[in-house]
Amino acid sequence: MGTTSNTARGKPAPSDVAAVSGERPLRADAQRNRTRILQAAESVFASEGIEVPVDLIAEKAGVGVGTLYRHFPTKEKLCEAILLERLAGLTADARALADADDPGAAFFGFLEHVVEEATAKRDLLVAVMGAGVAFDLAASEVKEDLRAAVDVLLARAMAVGAVRPDVTASAVMGLVSATCHAAAHDAAPSQDLLGIVCDGLRRQDHAG
Repeated sequence: MGTTSNTARGKPAPSDVAAVSGERPLRADAQRNRTRILQAAESVFASEGIEVPVDLIAEKAGVGVGTLYRHFPTKEKLCEAILLERLAGLTADARALADADDPGAAFFGFLEHVVEEATAKRDLLVAVMGAGVAFDLAASEVKEDLRAAVDVLLARAMAVGAVRPDVTASAVMGLVSATCHAAAHDAAPSQDLLGIVCDGLRRQDHAG
């Protein structure tokens, strides 16, 4: 467990996320501004917290506040865009593990990686959910791509007997989503919850 979190991964370009979510592709200069804003926002949110004024994000990105608002009219939309990109990044992470030598370790390691990411982005999750943003609708296609990538990992883990045969990718996604939701609200330590989830997913004769 934990072997995936520090691995170099191919992170999708913001234009890929825009294409998946049905947005019109941006001009090259606008795309560069959008990328700088998202990178600056992640950095500033991580160091200063979610309540930081957006003009600090614009300053760090090297753009005007007006440019930031043209791309992201509210802070919630900015948080939503960061989370959409992270979901697309998780899909790339899962696809990179599709040929792993140890399918069981790849599957369970990926679940740990997802929860670690959610814990690190707790403030973003709370901001999006608390603002009532229709994130599930905006993320539907990206989530379907992630579910398909998880399905590949799951099928390979089942084939070597690491996961019980009655598990579906949708069930895995639901369980991990609930774990991430609980982590976002500090209901319980995320790794403790994930450990219980993983124990339930393993075949009993393969639990060791």
